[in-house]
Amino acid sequence: MKNTGIFIVLFILSTPIFAQELFVNTEPASNMATGAIGFRLTNTLLPSVQKTALRISPEVMFGLSRYLMLHVNVYGSNAYQPGFKFEGLSIYGKLRILALDQAQAHFRVALYGRASLSNNPINFHEINLQGENSGALGGIVITQLIHKLALSASSDLSYARNNSGHPFPPGRHHDQFGYTLSAGYLLLPRTYTDYKQTNVNIYVELLGKNGSEGEENFIDIAPAVQFIINSKMRIDLAYQHQLSGNMSRLSTQSYLLRLEYNIFNAF
Repeated sequence: MKNTGIFIVLFILSTPIFAQELFVNTEPASNMATGAIGFRLTNTLLPSVQKTALRISPEVMFGLSRYLMLHVNVYGSNAYQPGFKFEGLSIYGKLRILALDQAQAHFRVALYGRASLSNNPINFHEINLQGENSGALGGIVITQLIHKLALSASSDLSYARNNSGHPFPPGRHHDQFGYTLSAGYLLLPRTYTDYKQTNVNIYVELLGKNGSEGEENFIDIAPAVQFIINSKMRIDLAYQHQLSGNMSRLSTQSYLLRLEYNIFNAF
């Protein structure tokens, strides 16, 4: 009982500090609480020339330790056929390697990776390991938080291989370089008095990719708003739009709705 009380106090004190780095399209260098389990359902509308597709991704997250967290995703959509079908799955892991913490501020660095399987046809040059391609990626993320403002940047290298039942097109490069720059701000509450207060965060993120030979690229902007209810439930609303680029993609814009629920001290 004593340990549970200490945990609740620490969680309440930390909530207004960490809320604004729960980025919508990227992961920060910080990890979820040790022993926590999170459940997400991400719904993404993908308008294209042919039709507007819907991709749904259930996700389970595990806070294995203060240094390590793990995500498991499943993907399904109607992007490549009239009906809805299972597309594949992925496993994402993040290892925190540096933490410099101060009162209402910290600087953190983490390594991350993803391994994915997909059964979709390979029709586009973009390597997207969240439903589109089979393969793996590895990268590094740096996050700086100062009171209500959080800034984060990441870079990674992805490698795509044959999809299940669909060979990788000959002559096409298997690897791409990705990068992100994110900013988040805690808009509400103005004064924090209770962990049951609803937090409102606003975000803007830049997401880019470059082909290994530099011949193809794109950069997107993704504004978002987020609501954190009772420190356990999270609702994300985001719009992503291509600012520039010449890389062929399933869609150059998207609309995202994500629901998330966390259970602390689950194991």
